[in-house]
Amino acid sequence: MSKQFSALGVSAPILKALGELNIVEPTEIQQKTIPLLLAEKHDVVGLAKTGTGKTAAFGLPLLQLIDTESSAVQAVILVPTRELGHQIFRNLEDFSKHIPNISIAATCGGIPIKPQIERLTQPAHIVVATPGRLIDLIQRKAVDLSKAEYLVLDEADEMVSILKESLDEIIAELPKKHRTLLFSATLPGTIKQLVQNYLNKNAVQISASMETTGNQEIDHQYIVVDPIEKLDVLMHFLNSREGERGIIFCKTKAAVNKLAKNLAINRFSSGAIHGSLTQGIRDRIMEQFREGHINILVATDLAARGIDVKEIAYVVNYHLPDTYENYVHRSGRTARAGAKGLSLTVLQEEETVEIPDFERELGIKFTKFEKPSALSLEENNTLLWAKQIFKTKPNHDISSDLKTKVKTVFHHLTKDELIEKLLANYVLQNKIDVVEKPVKKFKK
Repeated sequence: MSKQFSALGVSAPILKALGELNIVEPTEIQQKTIPLLLAEKHDVVGLAKTGTGKTAAFGLPLLQLIDTESSAVQAVILVPTRELGHQIFRNLEDFSKHIPNISIAATCGGIPIKPQIERLTQPAHIVVATPGRLIDLIQRKAVDLSKAEYLVLDEADEMVSILKESLDEIIAELPKKHRTLLFSATLPGTIKQLVQNYLNKNAVQISASMETTGNQEIDHQYIVVDPIEKLDVLMHFLNSREGERGIIFCKTKAAVNKLAKNLAINRFSSGAIHGSLTQGIRDRIMEQFREGHINILVATDLAARGIDVKEIAYVVNYHLPDTYENYVHRSGRTARAGAKGLSLTVLQEEETVEIPDFERELGIKFTKFEKPSALSLEENNTLLWAKQIFKTKPNHDISSDLKTKVKTVFHHLTKDELIEKLLANYVLQNKIDVVEKPVKKFKK
């Protein structure tokens, strides 16, 4: 059992679960939040960078404050995405392993509602939900929040627009005396307005390491490329990190699809997630990533929220994010739980002027990542071509007669001679392509 968590007032059953999870030392946000939630009655605004344990900061005290003698919903946790909702649900299940009779339900959008309605006919002390799905359940009279004492808004900066439309309807279902706990990695003006409108005037604000929003264990680097070489540079980088897990962020769904297709063609172990994919596909890809069956995830900002996968070695910003907050959330996917990680941003020359602004706003320092030479890029592409051949499955529809004729052409060559000729042909074809493509464009 952790004496450090014990000193914060955490109960024995939760301490036992933390010990089994090998969670020993509380993070700064946990040290500041847990005693306050357990001992006080104030509303709370918790600010801490992504990956610092905000779920445990509010989750551990909530679990301890639940009255398991009652079957009523006592706490509602609102999240921006189903992925984050299920991550929090899994964490709370792990933390509460040794608390008898406690019950937690996840009711997020993107999947059929009927099983969730059926689940809520049984006791659920804590409900983790996306705002839209919770309102749907409220309208169907499937959930009773009249005794809920706690409302948690997690990753609030990512669901401001959703909350503006739905929070009034949700709060109307809660008792007048309830505590609101708002957690966010950043505090833009829209969140300040939310705090002013929905939290008690005496709300306590907790900040953990916010003087440096960026995680200190993250190495922030940028690389400057020409548009025509951007994909080649990325694939060179990915090859250099073979076997490691990483996430590549794109600005749009179309860009995610295009990049994922290129990575698949070049036989990278990758998958893609964005909002237009069905929830079933997103879940399957996330499970493959979580289990290590694929090493690279290509994602949009919102779809990647809630990805809490250990040992993500790097993130790549294939497109510069629109906001400083998005950079914090992207880079925060790596270097979790004290590990080190790399956040690499791919820029065109005209975008480099933005780097000082990101440094100033986030209190971080970027270093320049050296671009590989043209020769190194060519060699990398040759290796990718070789891997494509190696990983290509035999085509059994090709007639045996044709196969025999082709074998006859090559039969007198040794393996080394065949490889030499294949390489020479590949290099020749690429040189022809380099010359021909601009000519074709010129003719048009």
